[in-house]
Amino acid sequence: MEEAGQKSWFSRNWGWLLGGGCLSIIVVVVLVIVGAFYKISDSISGSEPYTYAFSQAIENEEVVGFLGEPIESDGMGSTSYRTTNGKSTVSLTIPIKGSIDEGEIIVEAEKINNEWAYNTLYVKIDGESELIYLEGSDSREHEDYYEEDEIEDEELLDDN
Repeated sequence: MEEAGQKSWFSRNWGWLLGGGCLSIIVVVVLVIVGAFYKISDSISGSEPYTYAFSQAIENEEVVGFLGEPIESDGMGSTSYRTTNGKSTVSLTIPIKGSIDEGEIIVEAEKINNEWAYNTLYVKIDGESELIYLEGSDSREHEDYYEEDEIEDEELLDDN
C-alpha cells in the first residue's frame, strides 16, 4: 500500500491566496484614488481665489439675504487652473447653500505680480436672474454688458 502524501499549504490554499492578493491590490488602488481626490479638493478649497471668493460671499448682506445663514460650500464645483509662461489664471464655480436657498460663486482671476486680480466675481442664486457682484470684481464692466444685451433684446422685440 502506498501512503498518501499530504498536500502543501500552497497547493491547498492557492485560490484563497490569489483572491486575497487581487482584493488587496483593488483596495490599495481605491485608497490611492480617494486620497488623490481628497488632496486635490483640499488644495482647491485652500487656494487663495477660493477662500477669497467664499469669504466675500458669506460677508455680503445681499447673498446672506437670499441664501440664509449659515452659508457653506455645497460639494465640488468646476475648476480650471492654468499656468502658462509664469501667468496663472483660474476659473472656479463654487456651489454654496444656505438655510433658505442654494447658488454658486463664479470666479475668474489671474495672478499678476504675485497678486490675484479678479476679473469676474459674482454669486448666482438658483432661480434668480439677478447676479450679485462681490467686491474685487469690476462689476461696472459686467453691468454694461448686461445692459447692452437687454437693449439688443428690446430692439429685436420692437422690430417684430
